Amino acid sequence: MPRETGRKLVAQNKRARYDYHLDDTWEAGLVLTGTEVKALRAGRASLADGYARVKDGEVWLEGVHIPEYLQGTWTNHAPRRPRKLLLHRREIQKIIVKTKEPGVTIVPLSLYFRDGKAKVEIALARGKKSYDKRQAIAKREAGREMERARSARLRARTGGRG
Repeated sequence: MPRETGRKLVAQNKRARYDYHLDDTWEAGLVLTGTEVKALRAGRASLADGYARVKDGEVWLEGVHIPEYLQGTWTNHAPRRPRKLLLHRREIQKIIVKTKEPGVTIVPLSLYFRDGKAKVEIALARGKKSYDKRQAIAKREAGREMERARSARLRARTGGRG
């Protein structure tokens, strides 16, 4: 049987990029049971309410929903159980120092398989205020409007041949 290579996305937290200012990101391994891996391979997971926290010098992923495996029996897992993240000691120390600051949390950005191993991308995040979100939307709209004006000017200059 050939080994799995590349990256296969299982779940993504698009809302995190909208709700938070993201600082540092890390890729971490996950400690999973057999039925959790099978449910993830089926492409079923939700990072919507997920967060990570440091407890006793270890980083734990909480609130992530991996539904029960449909063909599982009594060996099935609890869908929202805390899952240990596998990080280097240096990375954990850096996360501990940075999460001591007020308003900083750890959010999962994506859950995927890389070369057959389950990984999660986590980021240090600071919550955005509502005016920050409005500014981001206004900036994006202004960029689109400038691009429209530039393309219209280019079309007018070339006589519509461009």
